[in-house]
Amino acid sequence: MKLLIVEDEPKTGHSLQQGLGEAGFAVELAADGTTGERLALEGDHDLLILDVMLPGRDGWQILHSLRQAGRDTPVLFLTARDAVEDRVRGLELGADDYLVKPFAFAELLARVRTLLRRGQTTATETLLQAADLELDLLRRRVRRGGRRIDLTPQEFALLELLLRRRGEVLPKSLIAAEVWDMHFDSGTNVVEVAIRRLRTKIDDDFAPPLIHTVRGLGYILEVRAAP
Repeated sequence: MKLLIVEDEPKTGHSLQQGLGEAGFAVELAADGTTGERLALEGDHDLLILDVMLPGRDGWQILHSLRQAGRDTPVLFLTARDAVEDRVRGLELGADDYLVKPFAFAELLARVRTLLRRGQTTATETLLQAADLELDLLRRRVRRGGRRIDLTPQEFALLELLLRRRGEVLPKSLIAAEVWDMHFDSGTNVVEVAIRRLRTKIDDDFAPPLIHTVRGLGYILEVRAAP
């Protein structure tokens, strides 16, 4: 797997290059946005790791150029900017994930591996599964334990997001942006209501429960061992 890191802070860039290299990846490093954009457009990378604030071209401009050129390479943003509007802007431009500085290298490595796995499967994947839950993307049907479950279009989109990012804690802001294409307002409970309704349909009459709340962080879909 070949990665491109675009990071203008030398210590961070070289540390990431070394760590990811030791993890078995081929890593190319660019120290400015102009060089990074050229390498991203000319190269054949499996994943891009972009800082947002860069000399020459910022991360958002690089991502915009990449998507305008029809390149669907997964992009992970590294940023010191933790505002919801910044995360939403990146997602709207086509980013795949966000990691706010400072971060633990172990978390970055886990996210890199998750994005690479997702990129290998989404092109041909038409059936998403967890335990006895099945979501058929072609027929737009959901079954659990062999029983058909009727979902609204938004509930279907929410469940698809949770299944595609199974095992990841998804913040409310990301869910709102992905499912409703909206900026998250902490004063609204639209995400909580949608999660509650979805749980009623896919968890209440089945075991084990699949959708879990991670207090203060968001929601995760995963199969947990019985206590």
